[in-house]
Amino acid sequence: MLISAFQVATRILEGNNNLLYKTSNLLLPLKYSKACTMTKGLVFLGPGAEEMEFVIAVDVMRRGGIDVTVAGLPDSDIVKCSRDVNIKPDLGIADVKGPFDVIVLPGGLGGSKAMAKSELVGTLLKEQEKAGRWIAAICAAPTALKAHGIAEGKTLTSYPAMRAEMEEGDKYKYKEDRVVVDGNLITSRGPGTAFDFGITIVEKIVGKDKAHEIAKAMLLTC
Repeated sequence: MLISAFQVATRILEGNNNLLYKTSNLLLPLKYSKACTMTKGLVFLGPGAEEMEFVIAVDVMRRGGIDVTVAGLPDSDIVKCSRDVNIKPDLGIADVKGPFDVIVLPGGLGGSKAMAKSELVGTLLKEQEKAGRWIAAICAAPTALKAHGIAEGKTLTSYPAMRAEMEEGDKYKYKEDRVVVDGNLITSRGPGTAFDFGITIVEKIVGKDKAHEIAKAMLLTC
C-alpha cells in the first residue's frame, strides 16, 4: 500500500478491508490483497537434516515474501546437519505458535527420523492438515509424514531410496516427478530438486507471478 511522496494523503474511510485516501485532486481506492498480507511458514530443523534442502527452501520462501520461522528439534540449540553445517534455529519446537500458511519438512535421514519421532511435529502436522493448510516435504521427509499418518491416500514423491517405504501399506500413490502437488501437499525428491521445491511453495502460497519473478532473478527456469 503506497502513496506518492508528492501527494499529501488523508484517510477518510476505513471499512471492509478497503481504504480511501484523499489527495489534493483525486481519490485513490487501495485494497488489501493476499499479495500485501505477510504469509507465514514454519520449517522444522532436526539433527542430520539435509542442509541444502533446508537452506534453499528457507531462502526461496523468504525471497518470495514468506515470513519463515525455523523450529529446532528438540530445542533452539544449534543443529548439526548431515554434512556438519551448523545452523541456529529461531526457536525450539515447543515454543511454536501458529497458524502457518505452510509447514515445511526438509530431508536428510537424521532430520527425517527426528521429525518422525517428535510428538510435537505430529501434532502440528495434524492441525495443519485438519485446517486444510499447506504441508511440504522433500527427500526423506515424506517418511515423517507417514509416521504421523499425514496425507494418506494422496500422491507424492520422495528420495528414490525411500520409495519402497512410502509404498509399503498402500497408504500413498507414488510418482517420480521432481515435484508432486496433490491437494494441499507438496513433495519433492532431493537436493537437486530443492529449487523446484522452493519455487513451487512460493507459487502455491504467494502466487505464480512472484514465483516467476524470483526464479528469473535467480536465473532459474520454471
